[in-house]
Amino acid sequence: MPYELYYWPSIQGRGEFIRLALEEAGAAYVDVARESGGMPKMMKLMQDRGLATPPYAPPILKSGKLVIAQTANILLYLGPRHDLVPKAEAGRLWAHQLQLTIADLVKEAHDTHHPVASGLYYDEQKKEAKKATEQFLDTRAPKYLGYFERLLDRKNARFLIGGRVTYPDLSLFQIVEGMTYAFPNAMKKLARRHPKVMAHAERIAARPRIKAYLASDRRIPFNEDGIFRHYPELDAR
Repeated sequence: MPYELYYWPSIQGRGEFIRLALEEAGAAYVDVARESGGMPKMMKLMQDRGLATPPYAPPILKSGKLVIAQTANILLYLGPRHDLVPKAEAGRLWAHQLQLTIADLVKEAHDTHHPVASGLYYDEQKKEAKKATEQFLDTRAPKYLGYFERLLDRKNARFLIGGRVTYPDLSLFQIVEGMTYAFPNAMKKLARRHPKVMAHAERIAARPRIKAYLASDRRIPFNEDGIFRHYPELDAR
């Protein structure tokens, strides 16, 4: 049985971290909400009071009778099933720790354009967004990327954990892709300061299954409804 992934059909968002893992693994999955009648199915699942583990919000993964939500939690489940995580417990915990750090970065990237409230439109918080973005690009983004740069600098590591790809590698790639879309001017400067992170992203993009996925219509284009949004006024560096 293929996995069933439930996520909003028009954005990459947090669901993209799951898609990348499934694509790298070559796993069979259905992106349910992108199918005909898929959105009602997703909403029905979210409102199902009979579930033992009811999700709060997408992304949601169904695997047989299991219903799993939260990006890092889903990847914690998929990792050992598809050889995207070390076999030892310490390695699995390390991968999960890295993914949680990436989740923190994702939240801060999102809050650049919605620093006051997610329920308000961007146009209602432009002034605050400008200030939040300046802080993010000047201090927070370099701190996060610097951390991953140091990890990749250990004995010239090609990947974050050991000598092979794990799911945090795929997620770091998505961070670079999203940041490059949202802040192309700022990322030119950040790229020069973090060459190993950029080289790592290029290696992930060149992996056969990821390369094929990126060229396919399964990869939803970045847009101004997702986590990473390009507003030129926020990228005026």
